[in-house]
Amino acid sequence: MIIHTEQLRKIYVMGVERIAALDGVSIDIETNEYVAIMGSSGSGKSTLMNILGCLDRSTSGKYFLNGQNIRSLTSAQIARVRNEQIGFVFQSFELLSRMNAVRNVEMPLLYSRGDWSARRRKARAALERVGLGDRMRHRPNQLSGGQKQRVAIARAILNKPAILLADEPTGNLDSATTREILELFDQLHADGQTIIIVTHENDVAAHCQRIIRLRDGKVDSDRPAAEDLAGRVHPEIANRRNGAARTGPAVAAAPVRTPEAGSC
Repeated sequence: MIIHTEQLRKIYVMGVERIAALDGVSIDIETNEYVAIMGSSGSGKSTLMNILGCLDRSTSGKYFLNGQNIRSLTSAQIARVRNEQIGFVFQSFELLSRMNAVRNVEMPLLYSRGDWSARRRKARAALERVGLGDRMRHRPNQLSGGQKQRVAIARAILNKPAILLADEPTGNLDSATTREILELFDQLHADGQTIIIVTHENDVAAHCQRIIRLRDGKVDSDRPAAEDLAGRVHPEIANRRNGAARTGPAVAAAPVRTPEAGSC
């Protein structure tokens, strides 16, 4: 078990009002699972991702990452966990414009323990892994949107994190580039990476094995992707995971994308 949460709650106080962004979320995620977290605006999905990524603390409840109780750690210890065990991929890439691809990828090594002399080699290897061996010296303004996201993914996997968290990773990309980035995530998962994607797009979630849907800060459903997406997307996409396409005929459904609002 790589992630285990028990009754996570996050309360925001605004004047006399108390808003429960998360209201008792209990989930388990195994090593090498490929999970989508979905929900409408205000559902709590971004709050949950921030807590899983150690960017925020829950008000109450328990969160264990690799068996370690995150709520019991100091701020310095949490920062180390965040740097060494969690890789982040954001919709807006979060690259430094003055640095080329190699230097952007190297950034996590500035704060981690280990052999500093090998950081350039590790950054180059990460860029090769995402197919950017010929773009190492390019700055962000010399790269396409898809290439920028590949640099961001290379940076995220540099320290071989326990979990890879992606927040709307294809939100700024066209459909063709989206397919390329999702194929890269698929390959990383096939190589053993645990991946959690926050998305409002059913076609993106269809690449995952499992979909957790939130509503009003609670888990509304937690199902295999093929079961969750039956009738929401083209059946070939819905059957992409869990071997559904191999075990029987697809469920007849029109290619429909259910509209959902953006992140909370």
